Amino acid sequence: MQTYHTIQGMRRELLLNRREGLKIGLVATMGNLHAGHIELINLAKQTNDIVVCSIFVNELQFGLNEDWDRYPRTFSADCEKLLASGCDYLFCPDDLEMYPNGLATQSKVICPVMTNTLCGASRPGHFEGVTTVVSKLFNIIQPDESVFGLKDYQQLAVIRRMVEDLCLPVKLIAAPIYREPDGLAMSSRNVFITEQERSKVTILKSCLDAIAAEILSGKTQYPKLEQEAIKKIETLGFRVDYIAICNSRSLEPAAEDDSELVVLGAIFTEAARIIDNVAIMREN
Repeated sequence: MQTYHTIQGMRRELLLNRREGLKIGLVATMGNLHAGHIELINLAKQTNDIVVCSIFVNELQFGLNEDWDRYPRTFSADCEKLLASGCDYLFCPDDLEMYPNGLATQSKVICPVMTNTLCGASRPGHFEGVTTVVSKLFNIIQPDESVFGLKDYQQLAVIRRMVEDLCLPVKLIAAPIYREPDGLAMSSRNVFITEQERSKVTILKSCLDAIAAEILSGKTQYPKLEQEAIKKIETLGFRVDYIAICNSRSLEPAAEDDSELVVLGAIFTEAARIIDNVAIMREN
């Protein structure tokens, strides 16, 4: 695996691959890689000749009171995992390389829909940071495909819209949620969950599954189902950011005649924010 820290160096190498007619896949990450990230690499390898993994802890997508400073940075361990996975290139720029004129005056890519609800409501400006950095990575790498995990369901929906609106020639691949043995969705922030909380945080997945089962059984009182789940989670001492039953395409609150739905949730532990979702198809 070759590592590049500059845009010029990465572009020069990929130009040679492109001239050979090789298909390029991208997996964009913020590092602190776990088995879920490696599954994204494996998925990209199935349909691409060359796989690039980027590691960049993007300050632009962190809010004022969020954890950019303490986000886990495990570069050496990440390199070992990528090398073992068969990743071809690692692109790891610093802040100055990605934002040469600083964050204050950085041009931004703004998606006008799906960004002010759910995670966007509690993390103002977050998705502007995501779409801006992803568009920059797409411009730098120019991948044929890019793989994103479905755990960040809203993020993928927003990126899909950005790609469509900006006519970007990249195919987005959605990877299934990779989970711990007890069902907890893998996340780099899981390291912040305390030992006392660990056995209880699976309540989020349990509640989302229970809502999905109720809907599939014919129930359409969505606000009631959401409130019941919130109460269950709060009894275990967690603060609920949201539990929402949405149209899986628009992320608007689900209507009774919607057939493609997604049940999304986010909760706060003492030092972590956990998200998860369950997609369902119901018959009208």
